[in-house]
Amino acid sequence: MKLFLGPIIALIIATPAMSQHSHSDHSNMTDAATAFSATEPGQAGFAAIAEIVEILRSDPATDWSRVDIEALRQHLIDMHLVTLYAQVAVEPNAHGATFSVTGEARVGEAIQAMLPSHAPFLASETGWTVNVTKISTGVSMQVLGETDQILGLGFIGLLTIGAHHQEHHLLTARGLGGH
Repeated sequence: MKLFLGPIIALIIATPAMSQHSHSDHSNMTDAATAFSATEPGQAGFAAIAEIVEILRSDPATDWSRVDIEALRQHLIDMHLVTLYAQVAVEPNAHGATFSVTGEARVGEAIQAMLPSHAPFLASETGWTVNVTKISTGVSMQVLGETDQILGLGFIGLLTIGAHHQEHHLLTARGLGGH
């Protein structure tokens, strides 16, 4: 009989404590996330914004009157549109390639916002010649350098060269830079 009463007494004692738990008690959720080392806050754009917000909040020198997280969100939307919806035609040549990067409506606007400002970073990082010319629905981007590497990377691979995106995101959020 004593063996049977032990679990019942434990359940009676634990029930009031368990009933006090509320779904609005976020401290329990935070403790659980920390205990399991959860690091991914979800969707990539949200994660990029969360990272920047954490940096800004940790920096006592942040000038909150200039912070513009919405500008960062709009830039991330442009990145999404260019990455997933741009149409790319490639014309290889002996010294590299010309990429005609186009898209309808908002995608074309995103292409024109991002690529001209990316060209100097690509050129600086690689030593290649990069020329971007706006066209009606996007841009023409000529990249002259190591032909095989340029063609192997393709348009989107070229955009990833140089770790300037994180710094750009922080500057955009601080209200100090943008496309």
